Amino acid sequence: MTTRRDFIKQAAAASAFITVGGLDAVAGGKKKTAAASAKRIIGANDTIRLAVIGVNSRGKALAKNFSKMPLCEVTHLCDCDSLALAACQAEVCKITGKTPVGVKDIRDLLAIPEIDGVVIAMPDHWHAPAAMMALQAGKHVYLEKPTSHNPAENEMLLKVARKHPDLVVTVGNQRRSWPRVQQAIQELHDGAIGEVHYAKSWYVANRPSIGKGKVVPVPENLDWNLWQGPAPRVEEFKDNLIHYNWHWFWHWGTGEALNNGTHFVDLIRWGLQVGFPTQVSSVGGRWRYDDDWQAPDTQMITFQFGDKGAGSWEGRSCNSSPVDGYGFGVAYYGEKGSLILSGGNDYKILDMAGKVVKDVKSDVAYKQGDLQNPSEMLDGFHFQNWFDAIKKGDPLNSTLEEACMSTQLVQLGNIAMRVGHSIQVNPKNGYIIGDPEAQKYWGRDYEPGWEPIV
Repeated sequence: MTTRRDFIKQAAAASAFITVGGLDAVAGGKKKTAAASAKRIIGANDTIRLAVIGVNSRGKALAKNFSKMPLCEVTHLCDCDSLALAACQAEVCKITGKTPVGVKDIRDLLAIPEIDGVVIAMPDHWHAPAAMMALQAGKHVYLEKPTSHNPAENEMLLKVARKHPDLVVTVGNQRRSWPRVQQAIQELHDGAIGEVHYAKSWYVANRPSIGKGKVVPVPENLDWNLWQGPAPRVEEFKDNLIHYNWHWFWHWGTGEALNNGTHFVDLIRWGLQVGFPTQVSSVGGRWRYDDDWQAPDTQMITFQFGDKGAGSWEGRSCNSSPVDGYGFGVAYYGEKGSLILSGGNDYKILDMAGKVVKDVKSDVAYKQGDLQNPSEMLDGFHFQNWFDAIKKGDPLNSTLEEACMSTQLVQLGNIAMRVGHSIQVNPKNGYIIGDPEAQKYWGRDYEPGWEPIV
């Protein structure tokens, strides 16, 4: 196990190779504290007090990683599953010697004034509503991707964030802070492979069937009503939903495209220096198994960025054959060659004949196949960037605006696949043009009393 001292020591060593450098609201019947009464000014040497919300899988990994950061203390954890909450409390205690306070209800958590910031790692349907609630309670926010469940929530979240300019929101597109990835993108922008107008990305896995769920009693450890939160209620509880398979149900999740594709589409946009597309197309389906999985297990999304270029994302959830030797990554194609990001913290540059002319390795490991915490050491760079933005006003590597844009690209891909045709997009704002059928997927209904407040 990596200790806090080891983590800090390793992070300091890793940094040596860097070459590039208000508002009261009611949600679900409970009132939240006003922002003005909940925040404090954080000095450069002050400890940032964090709460992690949603701590079963990725959230537990984030809680452990943040616990190892200097000048940071994970003081509270929040989850509506008592077993997940207790397990994460124990893991953090192993690292710090202190047991964080456990809270079941996010509304009660956000009313605690001594919490400076929150880390949101809940299911996708909670991401934007939880972030809005946190900002309205005066908390800085680290939001796991995707930024939202649907495009309308991107709009709402950005509006709320703009009302609280003194609060810092970053998103878990952590590759934007990885040193070798930053170096690769800088090389790309400096013309290492000439003009670049096309990039492809991919993610492959070999996920098993989730079967056909049986209606069973809700486990005693789970508050099913609170887990659903803003989503319209589904009364029946099935045994193949909690805690991971919700990703594949449209009611709560967003499929593999946003589960993993968001990371790599974000890299496409960053590398090509593009914003919203002009056209989005997608094909795919759920083909491998006959089960309850609703989202595609095989999908191709393509993006046209006017005359600036194009990009694509390929997702295969049930076939793990690699692309260009990697299970996930991004490849940029230029007039003088290609640049390939492996998905980890390394890259290669190839000439027009496909010969590797530069192979940049990372001294910091990326543990491929680890679904919870594949990039523990590397993520520390991203956490520190958020802290520096809070304490010193440094620029964020992953701003909410950029992350919402990347999230929306992939959401548009899912919409195109669900309607079965390409959709035209206004590149100025990302809106769907002249397509009432596609527009039906722009937002969602909410459980009465849980509607997001902007």
